[in-house]
Amino acid sequence: MIKAVVMDVEGTTTDIQFVHKVLFPYARARMADFVTNQAQEPAVAEALAAVSQEAGLGADDIQGQIAALIRWIDQDKKVTALKTLQGLIWRQGYQQGDFTGHLYPEVPAALGRWREQGLRLAVYSSGSVAAQQLLFGYSDAGDLQGLFEANFDTRIGHKREEGSYHNIAKALALPADQILFLSDIKEELAAARQAGFATCQLVRPGTQAAEGYALAHNFDEVTL
Repeated sequence: MIKAVVMDVEGTTTDIQFVHKVLFPYARARMADFVTNQAQEPAVAEALAAVSQEAGLGADDIQGQIAALIRWIDQDKKVTALKTLQGLIWRQGYQQGDFTGHLYPEVPAALGRWREQGLRLAVYSSGSVAAQQLLFGYSDAGDLQGLFEANFDTRIGHKREEGSYHNIAKALALPADQILFLSDIKEELAAARQAGFATCQLVRPGTQAAEGYALAHNFDEVTL
């Protein structure tokens, strides 16, 4: 019996194009100024220290840090420090009304319906927890973040590694087979299945269906 639904973001709740054509370019265009002006802020300083360690740079090499961050954005690298800084920049964009968080049209009602049925909801994305909370908090349908009891990012483990899903099950204090994981990515579904999760692939436009997995074209088709 499924008691919790853990969901991916890009390609699952949210059009990948929103992330790649709105959020990424927005952060890329502002990264240099943000890092230069906010480098002394504790959260930024901590992220930049991690950038230096990851890229093999001196602790005070701001230009090198900026170059590494821009390069990682262009390469779509899943680097936690980059995701943290992107999230801080996006927070300004959401708060200023420069954009709202895109959700597929059936998602808000489905989330509300699942909560009414007593299901626990959580998000697991390579984007930072802060970025997740902003997307759902400033979504096209208003503030939906309150529907989720937990948000997970790469700090709990990478999405294509089985151990990450064991960690999520432990954090939710549920047996793995009582958790349904939704994603558009076969490798993520495979890792979740290896950990004992139930799985369902969201086959949105442009997504290739994976053999051997339950499939749904939208949240209304997800079988719980």
